Amino acid sequence: MISRNITIQNGVGLHTRPATFFIQKANSYKSYIWVEKDERRVNAKSLLGVLSLGVVKGMTITLIADGIDEVEAINGLEDLILTGFTE
Repeated sequence: MISRNITIQNGVGLHTRPATFFIQKANSYKSYIWVEKDERRVNAKSLLGVLSLGVVKGMTITLIADGIDEVEAINGLEDLILTGFTE
């Protein structure tokens, strides 16, 4: 299991469209993946879960992955976040 703290860079945070890109990317990995904010953890492959965190620009979240491709999952999701969800 690995984890990494990442600060959200895009203007709207993990709102509907960026969250959809995030979920699609998370679902491309076999590992279990979670997003944690303020000690609340949700399944990173669940749109409602991710949206329920209310993540906005400037907030820091923790990505947690556990499984055979956990390193690739964390790196891929971090890249997606740091590039602003291709905005």
